[in-house]
Amino acid sequence: MTNPLYHALFAHHEGSSRVFLHLADGSMTSYADFLAMADRTANALGALGVAPGDRVAVHVEKSPQALALYAACIKAGVVFLPLNTAYTAKELDYFVGDSGAALFVCDPSEAEAMGPIAAAAGAQLKTLASDGRGTLTDLVADQPDHFAAVARDGDDLAALLYTSGTTGRSKGAMLTQTNLLSNAQALVDCWRFTRDDVLLHALPIFHSHGLFVATNVTLLAGGSLIFLPKFDLETVLRLLPRATTMMGVPTFYTRLLDDARFDAALSAHMRLFVSGSAPLLAETHKAFEARTGHRILERYGMTETSMNTSNPYDGDRRAGTVGLPLPGVEARVCDPETRAELAPGEIGMLHVRGPNVFKGYWQMPEKTREELQADGWFITGDLARIDTDGYITIVGRGKDLIISGGYNIYPKEIEMFLDDQPGVKESAVVGAPHPDFGESVIAVLVPEPGETLDLSAIEAAASEDLAGFKRPRHVVVMEALPRNTMGKVQKADLRAQFAAVFQPKAS
Repeated sequence: MTNPLYHALFAHHEGSSRVFLHLADGSMTSYADFLAMADRTANALGALGVAPGDRVAVHVEKSPQALALYAACIKAGVVFLPLNTAYTAKELDYFVGDSGAALFVCDPSEAEAMGPIAAAAGAQLKTLASDGRGTLTDLVADQPDHFAAVARDGDDLAALLYTSGTTGRSKGAMLTQTNLLSNAQALVDCWRFTRDDVLLHALPIFHSHGLFVATNVTLLAGGSLIFLPKFDLETVLRLLPRATTMMGVPTFYTRLLDDARFDAALSAHMRLFVSGSAPLLAETHKAFEARTGHRILERYGMTETSMNTSNPYDGDRRAGTVGLPLPGVEARVCDPETRAELAPGEIGMLHVRGPNVFKGYWQMPEKTREELQADGWFITGDLARIDTDGYITIVGRGKDLIISGGYNIYPKEIEMFLDDQPGVKESAVVGAPHPDFGESVIAVLVPEPGETLDLSAIEAAASEDLAGFKRPRHVVVMEALPRNTMGKVQKADLRAQFAAVFQPKAS
């Protein structure tokens, strides 16, 4: 038995002087130096008593040291649990406790607030800042720079990613070594990545897109990363001439298009632009091609599956579609009630099956059985159609999922929060098209009889308990919610009513 993920992504770079990371300040880190850092970090995990199969929860800013922690977890057989840096203490308390994390790594500025959370979960607490400082770094510095990879099987867990649930309780998607490795292998093949590629990486690494797509693909191909803390327009424009490829969310591309300096000459050397994590508007696709001559390659994935589909590298990249199933992945559209497969062109619930599909939800066997069928088909919750050529179009999202700036938002979680606010009788949360984020959150509140809602107090409470990307950007007070004869709230009516709220006003 070996460690399939480590040996595929990292082992073949041991001792290599090739550059792995190009940083914004002009400094560089070789593969050999990065892997030595990862080995010291793996030894630090061992010194803390973290054993294979244990979970390490990570709530830190993007840095080379944070990426080395991911590599160390893979090599040590530890389950990596990245957490959105926007999560509040209340949200983190659930994730750390539910996962049973053995170690919780946070930013030094959060240590005092996170201490009780770690203690309640029985987890050790260490810190890691964006500049590499922290108590974890102090421990790593004293460790040997060699660590023998721990043997793991393809079915062993490599990562645990939480995705919000429609019931308000987040679900931990269990991703195995095979899940992550098979997906990286399919993408390297489909997107033609080689050791000559330099990927401009401005995505967060607490998210599947930045960690399991951009990073794993680059590692498997042996290329290098321009590793940026975040998307900063000036930095991206300055460093783009050094890149061959770029992955981003639609917001990245709309912001580039808003700047006249981004033109055909600046992007002429680029091999590939990839977009995902949120729907790419057809208008953005067409405007990008008109400006640069490049057709953005859009793909589709989920927390539970990583990537499922992609528009082709060679061939028709169809605006508004997410392309074809990846090699080894099957897709079908089924009746949401009967689960019978539908004919091409009909709209139904999208199901996917393949080696990329997760093992199930952490400590939620009933939820796993509901969404992951015994024959391997995963019910995505997305409404789609498949045309006669096999191209898939996502036409809507079941369970009212909102995707804003690449982040999944489930209205039920926000509604539960709003319903608990003083004077609120009930609420409904929907998404509306947003020119920058793809979608953003609208909250409709119904007050208790005779009550006048204090919207500023509700906004302050949301700032305290909800991550920024979940907070409503537009709040409306209504006497009653629209309902059908069965009493079900008609969210389609609300979406139609507020569809233009975030759109630019005509001049």
